[in-house]
Amino acid sequence: MAITSRLKTTKAKLSAQDVNQDIVKIAAIQMASGPQVSANLSEAERLIEVAVNQGAKLVVLPEYFAIMGLKETDKVAVREKEGTGQIQDFLSTTAKKHKIWLIGGSVPLVSNYPNKVRNSCLVYNDKGKLAARYDKIHLFGLDLGNEHYHEENTIESGDSVKVVETPFGKIGLSICYDLRFPELYRAMGEVNMIVVPSAFTDTTGKAHWESLIRARAIENLSYVVASAQGGYHLSGRETHGNSMIVDPWGVVLDRLPRGSGVVIATYNPKYQASLRNSLPALKHRVIK
Repeated sequence: MAITSRLKTTKAKLSAQDVNQDIVKIAAIQMASGPQVSANLSEAERLIEVAVNQGAKLVVLPEYFAIMGLKETDKVAVREKEGTGQIQDFLSTTAKKHKIWLIGGSVPLVSNYPNKVRNSCLVYNDKGKLAARYDKIHLFGLDLGNEHYHEENTIESGDSVKVVETPFGKIGLSICYDLRFPELYRAMGEVNMIVVPSAFTDTTGKAHWESLIRARAIENLSYVVASAQGGYHLSGRETHGNSMIVDPWGVVLDRLPRGSGVVIATYNPKYQASLRNSLPALKHRVIK
């Protein structure tokens, strides 16, 4: 009987270890980036180390983490070819150093036009290798009061949906304004996680940011990692912040209203699977 009891105890411990192996800490970085790439990379490095020290295995940086210029054309001046450049070297080296999966919210890459960039979300694995690239599809345009934004003037849009296979399941990639287009996320299929690196304006952020983030989580029964720019920038622009991680039930697990910092939460695939089994809405889709 004593041997049987010990065997049961050992099996219980192994079962608990198996569960714990599936649970992973994930982090969203919030910044208030400026026009100097080197200064922004130093701040990103500091914040990534904070996340790693808290146990994060996946870290997501915000849109334009490496540069929020004094004018929109500043990002064109620092654009890089895929596979080479200061920003990409930083992402690769940092991912390898900390043995984490690192998502560079967006990096200005060379486009087909000399006066534009591709606004690209780059995913690096824990060996520092580029695992995926997504080019922002939907380009922000706003004419509201004194605020005017026309991303098509400096950005060439992408045209491909991107999902990357990781040790944490399938991750769907998107950037900022993409958030307003639910058909993009449906096209991803049943992903485990969605990332939305952003630089939402404070005006639109106050009105819609949290509602849209939670909606994407709920309708896709997916974790959403929304890393944002949050604060005042030297250009005079104000970004909304409120970086957050939301679970598949729409619950905000952690958030940061303003300023530089780290948002961290637990990704639990078994919890996600149980929700999808209990409410199989993704399988109930009729219109596709």
